[in-house]
Amino acid sequence: MGIVSWLVLGLIAGVIAKVLLPGRDPGGLVGTTLIGIVGSFIGGWLSTKFLDKPIPKDFFEPSMWIAAIAGSLVLLIAYRLLFGNSRERR
Repeated sequence: MGIVSWLVLGLIAGVIAKVLLPGRDPGGLVGTTLIGIVGSFIGGWLSTKFLDKPIPKDFFEPSMWIAAIAGSLVLLIAYRLLFGNSRERR
């Protein structure tokens, strides 16, 4: 898979993570998209490093999608915990 495929996977994983974890994010749509892309890279890296799972070459490999969505969810939760109150209305 090329870098463009990884970016598309991250974008879709970010959207899925946002649907699974609705609410207001401090970064808005752009921030959530970037979190999805970074989270998919982190999820993929962690699955290869700790689960001894090689990076699949097929874009539609279910294990790759699960790792990308899980990484996006974890990063989105961490981002909300760190910066969640920064956009409160006063």
